[in-house]
Amino acid sequence: MSFVKDAGKHGNTPASSTGTLTEADEVARQERQLGVDYAKEVHPAEDVVDVETYGGGFDLTRRATAPRLRVGRDKWFNLLWLIPIGFAVLVAGVAIGKGLHHMPAVQSFIQRYPGTSTHTGVSPGLPAWIGWTHFFNLFMMIFIIRSGIQILCDHPRLYFSRNATPGKDEWLRVGPPVPDDPLWTANSDTVALPPQFGLPGFRHSIGLARWWHLGVDVLWLLNGAVFYVLLFVTGQWRHIVPTSWDVFPHAASVAIQYLSLDWPEDNGWVAYNGMQMLAYFTTVFIAAPAALLTGLGMSPALSQRVHWLSKRLSIQHARSLHFLVLVYFLFFILAHVTLVFATDALRNLNHMFAARDDNSWVGFLIFTAALIVSAIAWVAATPFTIRHPRVIQRVGYALIGPFQRVLENLDPKPGAFTEKDISPFHWRNGRLPETVEYKELEKNDFRDWRLRVYGLVENPTAFSLEDLRALPYHDQITQHFCIQAWSGVAKWGGVSMKTIMDIVKPRPEAKWVVFYSMGEGATGGIYYNAHPIEQMGHHMTMLAYNMNDEPLPYLHGRPLRLRNELQHGFKQVKWIKGIEFVAHYSEVGSGYGGYSEDHKFFGRHQTL
Repeated sequence: MSFVKDAGKHGNTPASSTGTLTEADEVARQERQLGVDYAKEVHPAEDVVDVETYGGGFDLTRRATAPRLRVGRDKWFNLLWLIPIGFAVLVAGVAIGKGLHHMPAVQSFIQRYPGTSTHTGVSPGLPAWIGWTHFFNLFMMIFIIRSGIQILCDHPRLYFSRNATPGKDEWLRVGPPVPDDPLWTANSDTVALPPQFGLPGFRHSIGLARWWHLGVDVLWLLNGAVFYVLLFVTGQWRHIVPTSWDVFPHAASVAIQYLSLDWPEDNGWVAYNGMQMLAYFTTVFIAAPAALLTGLGMSPALSQRVHWLSKRLSIQHARSLHFLVLVYFLFFILAHVTLVFATDALRNLNHMFAARDDNSWVGFLIFTAALIVSAIAWVAATPFTIRHPRVIQRVGYALIGPFQRVLENLDPKPGAFTEKDISPFHWRNGRLPETVEYKELEKNDFRDWRLRVYGLVENPTAFSLEDLRALPYHDQITQHFCIQAWSGVAKWGGVSMKTIMDIVKPRPEAKWVVFYSMGEGATGGIYYNAHPIEQMGHHMTMLAYNMNDEPLPYLHGRPLRLRNELQHGFKQVKWIKGIEFVAHYSEVGSGYGGYSEDHKFFGRHQTL
């Protein structure tokens, strides 16, 4: 074995079984004595966003398209056609409704089931807390929906398969098709949104979008928890929970009356009609929990640990279902707002915002004030994010961090996937290394490449690729989770990080392990990432030089990449050239724990 320890501190250690040093190993030994400092090659980041140069400068002409639904093998249906189709269906529905409404049997049915049950047991009145929670829900949904659409556009494809093969597994896309380019990456595939539509609205801003989305989600869930408690404590649940099967014929009667334009007499102050009750029940007790569960289903922190769930609800299934929940919410909001204003607007607004049952303008004025506050927040969100991205990053982590740390304490187990689960297509990502350093090493099939492990260790060591292959072999079949939401199952082979640590012997003060890449960051400097040392001893953390029983491909990190299955894909550093053990990562780069954390405002613990 020809790896070299630092002779300056630990004596002359043989570089091979013959006891001699090769010329390359002697150079490595001298570098160890002089001290390698790859941290100097890391480019610090700014604390503001320049949209024109963000991420190295994206092609802003690659914009999101109207959603397209896959029909058959290679046909795509533009969902914008649903607008005229929906209008035509609505017109036809009105014609049918009017026709049904004049039929004697239907008239008799409506008289029997007018729309609202008279045996609800509901006490009249809507308390003020309903109005407050309603407003907070409205306010937070603005940011959740906008940032959610932004996240979708970072990987503008949805799949109902564990695999994420473009053109084959995708069922819906909101961007152009993937070009026939072997160097096309997931970063290249992102699309831009108008600044006031998505949040924050520029390409590959998923780090900031996720802080908005998940951070506000936490507040939305807290608001929902308060709502649930008060709903049952005060007995208001009877307003929206059906207690009799006759809610269905009442709902059918209401539908006919709405379509006939001879609308039913409603009095939500006393009781909702059958259609309203079913809609509110679905929203509160089905759609909202489904949003939470499908959101958690996309979390690598959960999926890697709760196999019984991830085997049945893969990240791609969860992502598609999460999108369908969003579609439901958008449709509900549209129908809800339309009917509020198309029926008895003043009285409805008083019910919702003023806790009173009359036709005064009080509720309207409160609603207008709420609308102005929401509009100001809508307009200000993007420029505030661009000027103060670190604030978004810190506040987001403060809200999400406690939940993520709970999930990270669960211990993932190997064996969730087998070779039959290996994905036929595995997306590539990252800025591909095109430096002179990498090209020269590649010419010689990386025989001169060395992995330099140094820092707070007793035995700084330079490993050749042959050295690593001579160490005990470790392999695992795991699912890769990209923060952009694509995924892929692969078999990784190489050496366990625990084996490396047994050789270099980290000192007690070493708390973090920094991996340095030969690949460059999009805005200059080399790519790097820091990991807590306790995760390096985990049985599913390894340095991989094989992928699917073949040498690691160039696009996936040749000659060596990290696999830490407790983390998202952007932390799995590829094209590794150095590993440094440090007390803390704060003195590397901009001090946030990685290139993407520094420059793209990702989160070091962003595993939800």
